[in-house]
Amino acid sequence: MNKSELVKSLAEKAGVTQKDAAKILDATVESIQAALASGDKVQIIGFGTFEVRDRKARKVISPATGEEIAVPATRVPAFKAGKSLKEAVVVKKEKKAAKKAAPKKAAKKK
Repeated sequence: MNKSELVKSLAEKAGVTQKDAAKILDATVESIQAALASGDKVQIIGFGTFEVRDRKARKVISPATGEEIAVPATRVPAFKAGKSLKEAVVVKKEKKAAKKAAPKKAAKKK
């Protein structure tokens, strides 16, 4: 799903225009970015948590030249899925697996 598809889905579910849904989505993303930039954590119960993690400085080997390169310490955005989101993904995956397995079992019984 890309941004325009997400906007269309939001508009349908919320009963607003696509233009309003796009504004709401943009405002949400901007708010999350601003919170992360200031070092805050954004927690949406049941969905997940957006946070900033510190990555240590490290040395890596360039595959092209084989020489060692120092990578400086940095801060990166991270997302940890919440319980409801994890369960929703697992349930859908199990349903798909069950649908794929069902025809195989029926074919074996014949």
